[in-house]
Order: sequence, then C-alpha cells, then structure tokens
Amino acid sequence: MYSILLSAGWPIWPLLIISIIGLAIVIERSWYLRQIHIFPKGSLELTFGLCNQIANQKNVSEAQVTELAQLSPATPLFACVLKEKLSGSSAAVALEELQALAQATWLKLDRYLGALATIATVAPLLGLFGTVVGMIEIFGSQGAVNGVAGSPQELAHGISVALYNTAFGLLIAIPALAAWRGLRAMANQRQRECEEFTRQLFKKLYPSDAAQ
Repeated sequence: MYSILLSAGWPIWPLLIISIIGLAIVIERSWYLRQIHIFPKGSLELTFGLCNQIANQKNVSEAQVTELAQLSPATPLFACVLKEKLSGSSAAVALEELQALAQATWLKLDRYLGALATIATVAPLLGLFGTVVGMIEIFGSQGAVNGVAGSPQELAHGISVALYNTAFGLLIAIPALAAWRGLRAMANQRQRECEEFTRQLFKKLYPSDAAQ
C-alpha cells in the first residue's frame, strides 16, 4: 500500500486525508444514530410512565424530568413536554418551546453528514486533479519539451500518477456516497421516531389541544 502511495505522487495525499476523515465520520455517525443510542432501553417506558403520572395529577418532581433529559439525545424532547406541563404552560407555549428544542436535536442527528456528502463530491475532483498532474508530468518532461521522446521511466511514472489518483478518487467517492445515503436515511428515521413519540406524549398531556 505504501509503495502505491509513493507511485501515485503527491496528489494522492489530499485524497488519503479526506478518506480518513470520511471513515471517521461514517464510524461516528453509525454509532450515534443507532436506535438503542437515541432511545436507550427503558427510556420510553420511563417517559410514558411519568406522562401518565402527570396526566393523573400524581406528584412528579423536576429532578425526575431532569434525569430523563440526560438519558439520550432524544429524551430532552420528551422532558421538555413534561416540564412545560408541570409548570402549567399552555399547549401553545409548550409547542413553541418544543419546536425550538427539536431544531437543535435535528442538527445533532445531521451533524457531519454535510461533510461526508462534500467528501463524496470532492473525491472524484481530486482524483481528476491528480490525473491532470500526471499528464502534465508526462508532457512537461524535459524530453517532451525538446521534441524528443521522454524516457520510459518518466512516461510510466506520469501514467501511474494519473491512473492511481483517478482510481483512488473513485474508490473514496463511491463508498462515501453510499454511506451518506445510508446515514441520511438513518437520521431521517430517528427524526420520524422522535416526532411520533413526542406527538403521542403531547397528545396525552394536552388532549384537547392535540385534537384540534
């Protein structure tokens, strides 16, 4: 692998750097967007248990709601609805607070996905840049400038730079694009699940307003 990198010339190094960044994003997002991470075991049961207690006018402390908010990236949404109900806020006020918090939560779900999409777009262009550099090395060699055929070694080196960079750019772009699409779908699925659970929670605590 190291010999291939040396044969590809200096244009391969930017491709290598973005491939490492892309791999790190894929691993981090795959871990973060797992359903068990967004909705830990027992978190939904705890949420709707507190919801039923509040709906039945049983005593629920703010400490319990705060503890719920710290369980996962999604539970602050649930805690927000519970906290607004405990404080006696109207459905309109609770919905306004929930929407503001939801925007921050969606940003967390989408984090780094834009960078991964950029890597998928830029990688082929960097590969093309390496191809151009390789062709310049071929036609810009001393022999070509003087109208004399260049040495086979120079010709082979220029071709290898061109082809290695093209291949490496595609090798990065194709998995990055596939990973971006998969992670984008996971993020959208987690968002829909958050919206559905929050809607159910809101409906239980504000039945008259939810019906409207």
